[in-house]
Amino acid sequence: MIQVFGTTFQNPILLAAGTAGFGREVGGVIELERLGGLITKAVSPEPRAGNPSPRVAEFFGGMLNSVGLANPGVERVASRELPWLERHLERARVIVNVVGDTQDDYVEVVRTLGDHSVVTAFELNVSCPNTARGGEEFGADEGVLTDLVRECGEATSKPLIVKLAPTLPDIAASAEIAAGAGAAGFTVVNTLPGALYGAGNGTGKAVGRLGASSGGVSGPALLPIGVLATWRVHQRTGLPVIGVGGIRVFADVKQYMQAGATLVGVGTAALADPRVPERLAAAWMDSG
Repeated sequence: MIQVFGTTFQNPILLAAGTAGFGREVGGVIELERLGGLITKAVSPEPRAGNPSPRVAEFFGGMLNSVGLANPGVERVASRELPWLERHLERARVIVNVVGDTQDDYVEVVRTLGDHSVVTAFELNVSCPNTARGGEEFGADEGVLTDLVRECGEATSKPLIVKLAPTLPDIAASAEIAAGAGAAGFTVVNTLPGALYGAGNGTGKAVGRLGASSGGVSGPALLPIGVLATWRVHQRTGLPVIGVGGIRVFADVKQYMQAGATLVGVGTAALADPRVPERLAAAWMDSG
């Protein structure tokens, strides 16, 4: 058992945000109750249609994805998705991923969903572009990050987990800033920006393999990046870290734990083989 974020996780294996929907989407192929929990798909105040297809492209070292944070909006999540989780989960914990274009967007989501008993914590995706700051990521500006975490903390009593991008100049420094504003822990890392090109369209110009041209790199290639970021953030803040990126086998889980992670998130590997998270959870239990 793992005591963190004001509750108990039966094991450290979580489904990473964006890879398992809101649970019901994978409920028929993954035994959610055998896991430590899941991090939901991103939630914004208003519904988002997301990016044009194709949204996923595989390559030798992993996957490139550009879903565009598609989600049904906070009211639908409150009325339909969280009640389903409340009915179907008893042991597995639920962390809600939050996105927005402005600080008020984040505050609205955590305030709206904060009273739901099934919600253990909120994961603030501060890698989103801040439209009020001309596209700069929330996590890239000390003042913006401080205000965002502080305002969300005033809107809910649930723990706030800040999800940081691997492209930050000093990810440990950003984590320290967020901790000072009230963050209870961190998720590291988000995906890395990347692009792949297709066969062309007869114009002589390269054509992106994704509908949005570029996307986020995930999968095995992200493992050493996530492990290093976990170590740096844990060493600087001493707060709990959810290590995410490239986990496929139990040895990868141990890499994150040795770097200081308390929990880990599995994403791309579960898309390739939905049984991976359960095998990792079983391996954790067998490891004593």
